[in-house]
Amino acid sequence: MFKKIVVCAALLVITMVIPVSSQQSPPTSEQAKRIEAMVNKAAALVGSKGKAAFFEFRKRDSEWWFGNTYLFVYDKDMNVLLNPAFPQREGTNVHGDKDSKGKLFHDEFMKLIQTNGAGWVDYMFPKPGQTQPSQKWSYVKGVKIDGGLGLIGAGFYPE
Repeated sequence: MFKKIVVCAALLVITMVIPVSSQQSPPTSEQAKRIEAMVNKAAALVGSKGKAAFFEFRKRDSEWWFGNTYLFVYDKDMNVLLNPAFPQREGTNVHGDKDSKGKLFHDEFMKLIQTNGAGWVDYMFPKPGQTQPSQKWSYVKGVKIDGGLGLIGAGFYPE
């Protein structure tokens, strides 16, 4: 009887710690499919051209930057190499930065590519031109940049 109580208590604690509504990817949508395809294509371009590909990624109203969707690139140390929508972030290190809910989303990007190679992360981030954060889903993929590990990603705001 005592073992059953201990097991039940342990299960209760686990369900309290792990959120039931945790979601590993955004709801299936054309927007999410387009982001994945764009990031995969951009990763291939970086693989062949290196940082020279960044010139193309900076072009507004292109396949790489349209509406509130744009590519971003970090090196393995989480230095921002590219962020055309927020150029002031380029050259900064985002390790340890939290969103408005305390999520270390940049660190999650890196952990995700190190364990799975690619995937989705949700977090709160302002839309370009705004200061208030909105929910954002980003797809990130590991990529070799000048011989070192980095990541490339893009995201969208579902609302």
